[in-house]
Amino acid sequence: MLKYFFSSYLVTVLGLIGAYFWGERVHNGTGLTCVFIAFVLAILEISLSFDNAVVNAMKLEKMSEKWRHRFITWGILIAVFGMRFVFPLAVVAIFANLNIINVLNMALNDVSQYTHYLELTHSPIVTFGGAFLLMLFLDYFTEAKKEVHWIPFIEHKLQCLSSVRGICSIITLAILGLLMFKIEPALQLPVLKSGVAGIVTYLIIDGLAEWLEKRQEERAKLCADAVKCSGLVGFLYLELIDASFSLDGVLGAFALSKDIIIITIGLFIGAMFVRSLTIMLVEKKTLKQFIYLEHGAHWAIGVLACLMFASTFKHIHEVITGLLGLAFIISALISSLKYNKENGSRD
Repeated sequence: MLKYFFSSYLVTVLGLIGAYFWGERVHNGTGLTCVFIAFVLAILEISLSFDNAVVNAMKLEKMSEKWRHRFITWGILIAVFGMRFVFPLAVVAIFANLNIINVLNMALNDVSQYTHYLELTHSPIVTFGGAFLLMLFLDYFTEAKKEVHWIPFIEHKLQCLSSVRGICSIITLAILGLLMFKIEPALQLPVLKSGVAGIVTYLIIDGLAEWLEKRQEERAKLCADAVKCSGLVGFLYLELIDASFSLDGVLGAFALSKDIIIITIGLFIGAMFVRSLTIMLVEKKTLKQFIYLEHGAHWAIGVLACLMFASTFKHIHEVITGLLGLAFIISALISSLKYNKENGSRD
């Protein structure tokens, strides 16, 4: 267990030390308070990301050892500094029509103005993530070849829709259409554009990954090139999934702290534990041992997507999102253990 989480523990210690000194130096002796806030943010990030870890593990099982390593090293840099630090700055820079350096200065020195701009961009941002995750949820449960069902009376009906071409996009667009009736007129066009962008992004990445998998099987001579390309696409796919998962958490983190450095430290610690958990799930082949774990993770994704849509017109606390996702994961684990026990006794 230690070998999987050693780097996470190390980052935790260094991160909390950094939070302490940052608080002491910048916030006039509030080092311990900053340590506490960073720790709470890390816990929230982990609790919100159990389903993310399971989905990541599903994709990583098909990737080479080299790309798994890159997911941990390159991926964590993209996840933390890209999504949890640079991304909010870039969004504010675009919407406020400001230079990103000026936005960084604003985030450090004029937090109220920075969070004001960030709140204005909340609806389009979460709609993009919600659309992407809803496509992921629907694509999993409408797969025609799927044989195992955790909640049969719902999952069978969803699978029956697999014969309808483009059903995932149709359902997601329909939900986006309904969303237009609930949000302010000024937000309708930006939200609709973001939702469509989320759908298109998913279709491109998923379609490219599927095409490369088929190409890899058909052309053994180009196996090395195919593996390299499929590894890259898989890596991008995982980063987009992680980005979609993190959108709500990044925005919600400002409810606990207005200091972008403390937020980044807390989310960095949480993201490291999620990556370590993902690798452990892959190497211990946990998904094969717990038959319904994938189902639970995807149900959690579906709920998260719906909550992200709902958050465009109503405030939803991140704790509710995290607890619901965790409830699905725990329920799936219990169902899997029950299944293993029943089938073990039959054998």
